[in-house]
This record gives sequence, C-alpha cells and structure tokens, in this order.
Amino acid sequence: MADLFDVRGKTALVTGGSRGIGYMIADGLVRAGVDVVVASRKEDELSAAATQIGCEAIPADLSTVDGAQALGAAVAERFPKLGILVNNAGATWGAPLDEFPESGWDRVIDTNVKGIFFLTQSLLGPLRAAATDEDPARVVNVGSIDGIKTPRHESYPYSASKAAVHQLTRHLASRLAPDRITVNAIAPGPFPSRMMAWALDDPATRAEIEARTPLGRVGSPEDAAGTAIFLCSRAGAYVTGAVIPVDGGIVAAG
Repeated sequence: MADLFDVRGKTALVTGGSRGIGYMIADGLVRAGVDVVVASRKEDELSAAATQIGCEAIPADLSTVDGAQALGAAVAERFPKLGILVNNAGATWGAPLDEFPESGWDRVIDTNVKGIFFLTQSLLGPLRAAATDEDPARVVNVGSIDGIKTPRHESYPYSASKAAVHQLTRHLASRLAPDRITVNAIAPGPFPSRMMAWALDDPATRAEIEARTPLGRVGSPEDAAGTAIFLCSRAGAYVTGAVIPVDGGIVAAG
C-alpha cells in the first residue's frame, strides 16, 4: 500500500506556483519526492516561493499564447520527459454587471482557459515521452466550485472560465487517453489565498463561509496537495476526465 501513493522521481510543472493553491500543490509534490518547476508572472514572488519550496522557477505570463509557448519550450528543455503538468495559474476580476469591462473579461478568459490549452499543447511531446501503460503522464487542471455552482459575487468571467476548464478537462481526457495521458480537474472551494483574502481575512465573512461549508472549515494545504498527489500516483492512474470538488461539501449541499 505504501507504493500506491508514491510519486517519487516524477517531474512536474506547477503554474501559478508562487502562492495559494499552486504553492500548496508544488510544496506537497516536492515533499513527496517530485522534481518540480514552478512558474508565475511576478519574478520576485516566484523566486521567494521557489526558495521556500526547494524547487526551480521559470517566470511566465500565461495570458498570451506566446507566453504559454515560451514556458512550454523552457520546461521541455529542462524535462524532456514531463510526468505531471499542474495547470493552476489563474486570474479573477469582479465588477457590477452594468459596468463590467471588456479588459477584465479578456484577462480572465485568456489566462484561465487559453493559457491552459496552449501550455498543454506545447508540452504534449514531454508528456507523451513520460507516459507508459502502467504509469500515464498526468495533467491536473485547477478549476473551481464557481464553475459548478453560481457564485454569490459578481465575477462573471471567472465562473464562466472555470466551467470551461472543467469541460476542456473532459475533452482533453478523451483525446489524450490513447496517448496514456490522464487529464483531471480539481474544483476547489474556499482555501486561504490572495484570491480569497478579501473574504477570509475578515473574521465575520470567514465565519459565514465556514458556517455554510458542511465540514465547517476552509481548505488546508494538505487537502489541495493530497488530492493532487492521489491523481498523480498509482492510486489515480485509472482516473481521467474527472472534476473533483475539494470544497468541504459545499457543492453536495447545493
């Protein structure tokens, strides 16, 4: 049973790995024995996070196709065989419906959907090179419960983009299964992150969120990392096309 969740010796790229859920997953993978590269836009934050985690870092802006392809080329040079790709980099934007700007819409959709697609496309060679019948290469996309249920706040492109991520996950899973590459999505609920700081840093709002979460708390780093490790280990080798809510029961409660 000890080997069932063993990911030692694998290689991984985690985008958006300088903070939040990306940091949690990258840190968990490194602790589990994976050779990890993290990527994000802000070089100072990325360098500090990589030092803390104990991994390599490559700055990248995944809101453009050129940025995604440049990161793919840099990672392919570092890892000719890439066992794990975690597409976590994302953006959000909130504004009232009557005032929502096109710039906010484009930034979120380009980063959250286009970036995942074109980075995955650019790394198909290393993923295929790492894949075997017994141990497929793994793509783990980070969606959101906001792509499953309607959020309370006015972040229209964010929820639309995460629903698109979930459907893109299923579509890629179907296409890449013959190549022995699994594609799954994690749909997180509330986790401590900069994206959720507006809510979780306020004691009253945090208490309200915890009260409507059936398990009574927000997510922990172990919750995020543990789900990713499951999907990337032998235990998850037969799982593809799944969207897994990691949300303390919020989706199940309706």
